[in-house]
Amino acid sequence: MTTSNSEAAQPGVMVGPTSEFSLFFRVKAGQAASLRAALKELQDTPGYRPGDYGMAIGTIHEARFVLFDEDRQLAFITSFDGPWDAYMEDFFTSGPTLQLFDTIFRHSEGYDGLPDLAAVRSFVLGAQQSAAAYARNYGGTVKEIRKAQRVNAAFERVLDHPDAAEALRHPALQPLLDEAAG
Repeated sequence: MTTSNSEAAQPGVMVGPTSEFSLFFRVKAGQAASLRAALKELQDTPGYRPGDYGMAIGTIHEARFVLFDEDRQLAFITSFDGPWDAYMEDFFTSGPTLQLFDTIFRHSEGYDGLPDLAAVRSFVLGAQQSAAAYARNYGGTVKEIRKAQRVNAAFERVLDHPDAAEALRHPALQPLLDEAAG
């Protein structure tokens, strides 16, 4: 596990360019059912549906909400690329995403809601706990991974071209062919 030299400057643990970010909230008494409905609304929103990859904040690797302790507590756990301040700026300017999170957070103790962004920021920081351990199974930023996926898709189209076999005989392309075969 690699930690950032600027660990004290931002919450969470960094591995390479990516930071984990974990928040824990207490659910208001009697609010669990409404909170689950708000989480379902988020899950049904484009970019957050399973199989969608167009989250409003393009630096997020993944994110999840977890209700636990018999629905008395809520965890929000994510990882993102870059510094925490940039992530928070993206969050606060994400428009509909901020509104969706407002709908979720309002079921948590201590949340005063929008439009006071300073209060929302303080609420988020107050719920943050750095991971005791954090690891990643792959390198790269979201931007780099998406580019690799586009390059792979383009290479697949090249392989499907009728003249590909002749074009790919050049020895300089052998490492690419070896990787594609693996």
